Amino acid sequence: MTVREYADYVIEGNDITKEDALLLAEADIDELAFEADRLRKHFCGSTFDMCTIINAKSGKCSENCKYCAQSSHYTTKAEEYPLLSVSDIVSEATHNEKQGVLRFSIVTSGKKLSGPEVDSVCESVRAIKKDAGIEVCASNGLLDEAQFRKLKDAGVTRIHNNLETSRKNFPNICTTHTYDDKIEAVKAAMRAGLNVCSGGIIGMGETMEDRIDMILDIRGLGIRSVPVNILNPISGTPYEKLERISYEDVIRTVAVFRFANPKASIRMAGGRGLLPDKGKRAFVSGANAAISGDMLTTAGITVDNDIKMVTELGYEVKLDYE
Repeated sequence: MTVREYADYVIEGNDITKEDALLLAEADIDELAFEADRLRKHFCGSTFDMCTIINAKSGKCSENCKYCAQSSHYTTKAEEYPLLSVSDIVSEATHNEKQGVLRFSIVTSGKKLSGPEVDSVCESVRAIKKDAGIEVCASNGLLDEAQFRKLKDAGVTRIHNNLETSRKNFPNICTTHTYDDKIEAVKAAMRAGLNVCSGGIIGMGETMEDRIDMILDIRGLGIRSVPVNILNPISGTPYEKLERISYEDVIRTVAVFRFANPKASIRMAGGRGLLPDKGKRAFVSGANAAISGDMLTTAGITVDNDIKMVTELGYEVKLDYE
């Protein structure tokens, strides 16, 4: 089939296979991007879901993820501090809401939060919901179902937990927890009644097949918010000398992800600031969401600039779903 025929096939309600995705990844990039954007318009319209994050607990992570500046296994310049106070988190949430952001995520370092830390995050969430109308998400590691239920009861609507890469490639990235640990946390959050945001990082030496395997697992889990992070090699980590992937590689990945998971919010996340146009080309190639503002340990793009860019592209900044 041609790229257009594949797009029509997806519009008719069919799922592409791994073999289909591998073929699409080799297609003419302009045609691939155009048809991916056509799929985005068909399934998602002009909705652009924009979120911001707060690095609410930083550094001293026990895990050895090779890309991460916050791992205690590596020596980097990342800040180290315990869980922020309720007032600090609420202040940041209300500030973001005033800027026009509709979704705010409380992100913490470490394999998982302790019980008292979960209780503190819940207190922050309740305070945010009392003082602001912004949706609250959380990224707090490999929690169990009971802890996820606490977060949901406090007012969290979405949990973030990236698969990061394919099952096959995961042991090359991290050995202190497993791909199945990730999957179980995602399923536990879903059992608790939470929506899930899960994607990965591209540019860690993985193959396109690895990326496709990951997005197909994400599709199989029913996940409809998919962050696409581009590795920003951090000094002191094992990946500090990796060459950055090309923008064309980013576009191909985004477009194939749209074909594979057509109803999802494909969310440009960490590393977008490295792109020459800050992701503008990706937003007409299948992507329709972004993390704005600063990332966890690196600078990002201002909310005002992002809103201006996507509005000029014909998007309306609003929630994809709660």
